[in-house]
Amino acid sequence: MDQNFDWLTQVIRKPDQEIADAASAHQRQLTKPPGALGRLEDIAIALAAMQGKKNPELNNIHIAVFAGDHGITEENISAFPQAVTAQMVENFVEGGAAISVLAKELDATLTVVDVGVNAAASQSANVVVKRVVDGTANFSKHPAMSFDALDKAFVIGRDVAEEAITNGMQLFIGGEMGIGNTTSATALAASLLEMSVEQLAGPGTGLDEQGVNHKRFVIEQALHFHKKDAVTVLDKLRCFGGVEIAALIGAYIYCAQHQIPVLVDGFIAGVAAMYAQALNKDASDWFLFSHQSQEPGHIHILTAMSAKPLIDLNMRLGEGSGAAVAVSIIRHALALHNKMATFSQAGVAGKGTE
Repeated sequence: MDQNFDWLTQVIRKPDQEIADAASAHQRQLTKPPGALGRLEDIAIALAAMQGKKNPELNNIHIAVFAGDHGITEENISAFPQAVTAQMVENFVEGGAAISVLAKELDATLTVVDVGVNAAASQSANVVVKRVVDGTANFSKHPAMSFDALDKAFVIGRDVAEEAITNGMQLFIGGEMGIGNTTSATALAASLLEMSVEQLAGPGTGLDEQGVNHKRFVIEQALHFHKKDAVTVLDKLRCFGGVEIAALIGAYIYCAQHQIPVLVDGFIAGVAAMYAQALNKDASDWFLFSHQSQEPGHIHILTAMSAKPLIDLNMRLGEGSGAAVAVSIIRHALALHNKMATFSQAGVAGKGTE
């Protein structure tokens, strides 16, 4: 293994505590009882600390959807065929997918990146083709990818984030597309958390009970097959990961290294966030968690990361869609923080005054 993974562990600065204290003091001066806006106050204070200014703003949002296929689909673990990955890539750029609609509603930049789709490369100028592999290997029989492919996928995520930062990004949302990637994410979660597959595996694209049971069996067999090799965090990603998941990890860590808040989506993005934290423990200081996915494993990811999602709408689509929906809550939190009058400005008596 001669790849250079050192950049992943470079020091990450903490959000600005002095600014957080100033933003908290400002909240106490607004015309409301202290804490009356609940978590909306916490969100505003967190964004202030991350942006390093008492009055944070959220105008430039970048959504990147990374796409990659999974060889594990050979084991019949998905309700949809692998061809859907490439078809959905076209749907993203043509504006018909959920994340496409939501990105437009948010006036957010949407980038679609082919990291490892197993089909002819898109001819659309709106798809960024950075293909590392033509789909991963079937991880029930082989490691999903080489260390070289893992390294390249990390770097693709880093490069996407770097370009977005150059263009003034204030918030990063990572999405993913890849038939079979809930199976990959479940194996990754089970390996890192040392939890049973039964606790973590769910329906993914819509498996029935029999399908979920089969999916569990395939993952359990794969975990046993790689038990001696899947030791380090990088080993686990090589054995069970997807290149789109690795790209998410690279983007998340690079954003954190450059003081850019990350709004984490659901189960698969949550697994990527957990692995980013495992590779660089301070990365999660820059993560906000958007929603609780209906995938049963997601609650365990959130618990492991001590994360409190903003919403729970029984979503399990992926693509970054749950995070995109949660943006409106963050924007409302910032509007209240920045635009409400203080007691002195409004001439209203504050708590403890006469």
